[in-house]
Amino acid sequence: RTIYDNIKKTVKFLLSTNIGEILTVMFGIILGRAAPITAIELLWINLVTDSFPAIALGFEKPESDIMDRPPINPKQGIFSRGMWAEITIEGLMIGALTLFAHAIGLVITQDETTARTMAFFVLAMSQLTHAFNMRSSKSVIKEGLFKNKYLLVSYLVGVILQLSLIYIPTVAHLFNICALNIGYILISFILSLMPLFVVELQKFINSRLLRK
Repeated sequence: RTIYDNIKKTVKFLLSTNIGEILTVMFGIILGRAAPITAIELLWINLVTDSFPAIALGFEKPESDIMDRPPINPKQGIFSRGMWAEITIEGLMIGALTLFAHAIGLVITQDETTARTMAFFVLAMSQLTHAFNMRSSKSVIKEGLFKNKYLLVSYLVGVILQLSLIYIPTVAHLFNICALNIGYILISFILSLMPLFVVELQKFINSRLLRK
């Protein structure tokens, strides 16, 4: 059951984050803007931001109620019980946050490079944050946000690598991004934490509906 659970969590995480990337590029083009994320930035996110948390989710410990659940129906697919809807909504959320960061950057600075750097940072970091949502179908804050030490390490490594990209000039030049001042990086950090609060609210609403 734990293996099956962890496979579902990993698949859900990878699909929702990749949908977020696709929607970011697609809506950026539809809105008539330059692509908020470049090809090399997407490659970086897929290799680093996606892969480390996905591996860490594979080490997730059994949930407390795992043996109280009814047996898994062998005819039931992995995407049953509204999983596709959740994946799509979470992907839309990540894409919207990224586009919002890009829009804020453009409005405040009128500089495309700064706006794209903020979008890149928010897309990468929101995915790292979203990985914590995948730990349980219940509130991860109540369950213990940092119980999976592998996931915590993957988050910290991701933060360090992402900040290194921005603040090491030679690397930033390679990615065609720029250093962000304290105000812009703070805005980006706050936006990247939003998936945790949005999904926690969704879980709270779902639990109330199930009680009824």
